[in-house]
Amino acid sequence: MNIYVILKRTFDTEEKIVISNGKIETDGAEYIINPYDEYAVEEAIKQRDEHGGEVTVVTVGDEESEKQLRTALAMGADKATLINTEDDLEDGDQYTTAKILAAYFEDKEVDLILAGNVAIDEASGQVGPRLAERLGISCVTTITKLDIEDDKAQIDKDVEGDVEKLEVSLPLLVTCQQGLNDPRYPSLPGIMKAKKKPLDELEIDDFDLEEDELEPKTKTLDIYLPPEKEAGRVLEGEVADQVKELVSLLQNEKKIL
Repeated sequence: MNIYVILKRTFDTEEKIVISNGKIETDGAEYIINPYDEYAVEEAIKQRDEHGGEVTVVTVGDEESEKQLRTALAMGADKATLINTEDDLEDGDQYTTAKILAAYFEDKEVDLILAGNVAIDEASGQVGPRLAERLGISCVTTITKLDIEDDKAQIDKDVEGDVEKLEVSLPLLVTCQQGLNDPRYPSLPGIMKAKKKPLDELEIDDFDLEEDELEPKTKTLDIYLPPEKEAGRVLEGEVADQVKELVSLLQNEKKIL
């Protein structure tokens, strides 16, 4: 099987986000593989081990993304591709990323593409479905189980606490949800092997894409942190009086009712 994983470099989930002049400060910040993408890498390796073939991990980003690609290789992926946009793309969004990835996959034989359900930085969940649409292949999001036999996939899809069971033909793109598997940690032998595994680097100029084709379709108006959580309030007195006070607070202060 020809298996691909779309991977994104994101802030460490333990990192404290600092905003200055309407922009996120990146100096000194720690980055990791987007956690949902780790499920995709793990599932790709499992499917390869069961059905044969190879796993290629792909990311669109700057040269710093090589570290996350090497981590995926250390987990067990066979090879990686970095599409470096650092010098050629000033701004972009999910539309831009999907457009670039579609150009990359244009001449590829694909059986299965896996991605994270969402990226923890922007959480749009758009890149996978947009890419599948461009490639003209089936797409199932938020999967929690994947069994493949011949050219059919049996899938469990998370639907807000319930499960939808689907049968889909390959080629197929899926986005992976928590509960699909338990991503492995890179072993020391895996880390050593990853240094010798192929990691190709491409640029926008390697594809038949014009600059105006990659202009983002969305615009960020403002970036800000959520307000700090206020201290709780304990209501006292008779239960009936507490209920009246609670309703009044919800109506007049919080404007919920």
